[in-house]
Formats: sequence, C-alpha cells, structure tokens
Amino acid sequence: MLLDKDIREPLFDYLEEKYGKIRIFEEKNMGDSRADVVMIGEDYIIGIEIKSDADSYQRLESQVKDYDKYFDMNIVVVGSTHAKGVVSHVPDYWGILSIEETDVAEKPDIYVVREPSDNPKCDILKKIRLLWRPELAHIQEQKGLYKYAAKSKDFVRDYLVKSIERPELDVLISEELFERDYNLIAERILEYRKAKNPKKRVRKKRVKRKRRV
Repeated sequence: MLLDKDIREPLFDYLEEKYGKIRIFEEKNMGDSRADVVMIGEDYIIGIEIKSDADSYQRLESQVKDYDKYFDMNIVVVGSTHAKGVVSHVPDYWGILSIEETDVAEKPDIYVVREPSDNPKCDILKKIRLLWRPELAHIQEQKGLYKYAAKSKDFVRDYLVKSIERPELDVLISEELFERDYNLIAERILEYRKAKNPKKRVRKKRVKRKRRV
C-alpha cells in the first residue's frame, strides 16, 4: 500500500522529467481547501491532488471545485486501488496519474491514465491571489502601472487583470512564483509597508501623572 509520503518524491521526479523547468510548492491554501501540490510552469500553474491507497473520495468533490477556480490545469494522482474508480470523480479535463508499487528497492511506477487539458473554469482573479502584495507591486512596477499603494490587494488584483492581457499576465504570475524566496519575503513585505507609509510615526503612550494629595 502506497501512502502520501511514499508518492511525493517519485512524483516530483516524474514532473521534473516530463515538464522541464518547473517549481513545486506543497500544501497551498486555496479557498476552503488545500492543494497538495502546486506546480509552476513558465506560463501556467497546475494543481495536483494526491489520493493514496489509504485515502477516500469523501472530500474530493469540494476539492475539485476549489482546484478548478485557481489553476490552469489539474491532475489527480492516485494509488493503484483508485486507478479505475477515480475517473468518475473528476471532470474529463483533469489529468489522472496512477502510481504503483514495484520491487522494494525500486521507485514506484507512474502511469498516465489521462493527460490534463485546459481548465475552462480557471478564474484569473482567483489565480492571481496566489501572489503576495510585494509580488503584485513588482508587476505594477515592471509594466509602468500606477502603484495604488493605498488601495486594497483586491483592488490591485482587479487593476492588473484589467490592465494586462491574459497570456502576458500568466507569464508574469509564473515569473513571480519562480522567484519567490520564503527566507526574504518577510523583509520584502516590511520594505513594502515602509514605502507605502514613509511618514507614519509610532505614537508614544502618554504617561498619566499622579495627582498630588
């Protein structure tokens, strides 16, 4: 029986060999669900749900709805016990990979049951939510767009979607995710906030004086 932890490493090797230049994130929140794997390509993002031999389909229906909002394509990776049954649980544009145990000393085998195709339900306003505020600001700077520093993230996302054609925006989103550095992001967010409010001061608390009796 293959568990989730047994699947990930051979899956990542397979994806790198098949797709070339990619970056992989694990356990990313999206709506009310969490994507097991998010794979960044040069102009696309693929969401990947893992259903090991120990998993059930109990939450898959709601997960599919969330994946469909955020990603250009989606793939479900299943243990061999689910290889036939999973077809009826995901849309026909979802890819399906089956992973099976081999000799103990060897990596599991991965078989393509169905290749993924373009997700017709992908919402660019949801997809762009994968970016943090400094990353949105960097795209604005690159394209020479107005900063709107005082506006909300939702306003800026909507502004970018209206200002940049979809094919180019897909590339820019991928570029930001390829360059994301989790070790520096806290520093970048702090720098962004300072630049946004350069004159903001920290108010000192007033000390109450004791009255003389």
